[in-house]
Amino acid sequence: MRSISIFGATGSIGQNTVDLIARAPDAYRVVALTGGANIAQLAQDAIRLKAEIAVTAHDEHLDDLRAALAGTGITATAGEAALIEAADRPVDWVMSAIVGAAGLAPGFRALRHGGTLALANKESLVTAGPLLLAEAQAHGATILPVDSEHSAVFQALVGEDIAAVERIIITASGGGLRDWPIAALASATVADAGAHPNWAMGQRITIDSASMFNKGMELIETREFFGVTPAQIETVIHPQSLIHALVGFNDGALMAHLGAPDMRHAIGYALNWPDRRHLPVARLDLAQIATLEFRAPDPLRYPALAIARAVMETRGRAGAVFNAAKEVALDGFIAGRIGFMDMAAVVDRTLDEITSQLCLSSSMSNLEDVLMTDHMSRQTAWAQITKMER
Repeated sequence: MRSISIFGATGSIGQNTVDLIARAPDAYRVVALTGGANIAQLAQDAIRLKAEIAVTAHDEHLDDLRAALAGTGITATAGEAALIEAADRPVDWVMSAIVGAAGLAPGFRALRHGGTLALANKESLVTAGPLLLAEAQAHGATILPVDSEHSAVFQALVGEDIAAVERIIITASGGGLRDWPIAALASATVADAGAHPNWAMGQRITIDSASMFNKGMELIETREFFGVTPAQIETVIHPQSLIHALVGFNDGALMAHLGAPDMRHAIGYALNWPDRRHLPVARLDLAQIATLEFRAPDPLRYPALAIARAVMETRGRAGAVFNAAKEVALDGFIAGRIGFMDMAAVVDRTLDEITSQLCLSSSMSNLEDVLMTDHMSRQTAWAQITKMER
């Protein structure tokens, strides 16, 4: 029986992970589940999976969690320190699906036990890729990608030599606004950007999909995880979201990973790796699909991609600045303080401002350095939003 913990259990990735675990309850011992403010869901899943501990990131919700778990024998805790304590409990497999920079510290701590970290937290590689990979190596831990795109690349590379790779092509749906006239994008509302044509995801990642900031994060992740150069990484709009990534080799061959737009593909692969096991996902009918479409992303529609490419070239602290500014810009858009197209301007100006204060290409020595850069960048990004409101 494998021991597991799920960090970010109440989000879309976490819920899909819970679904897979619940289908084979005798195969797993669930140690920790963590979540945010959705206490009812967190408690329900903790009871369903017979978890040892349930943690909410918010101290003010601890009493509610304790009440929901009363009489179950499941320990309820709350706060940042409680998340770290949960990550300190050794398990065989950890799902890292906390959204944002808040997922950094628990993921790093979990690696110390030498198990497998299934990484859905994009921010870990974007902000601290070299540090994260070095931590895994130091403790003999394994990191498996859970983003559908990076899982697809990982699978296409099984048995292959990375030196034979010429290109990695990351696909993008283009988001819910992909067919809007460019002139209309400035007036897009949160509801407009938060409606995805293919994937069922949370609000924040769906809006990031519409702006392609999500894809920009994935470009940076690709460089960090697979060690390829920025020039080898491409992105293409693929409206059907059936091909998740392609790998091109030096003999001209392209290896594509196809599957229905269902995150249980990537989660299940990471959960069962190195084996493949049955997953409850739709099987593709190629004759019914008939046509697969591709087109180049328009740089005017998706300025986030150019910003991400500049960050890939710079490396060092640039990823931490990019991520922090992106998160703040998204908060500003959701709050109605800036428009949809203003998000890219906030990120770009924040990078410029931080460049005047720090050498962005300099490497970071530890997680505290990453968090310091993150904090500084958030303050700067909020200042940019305030200026844009005037």
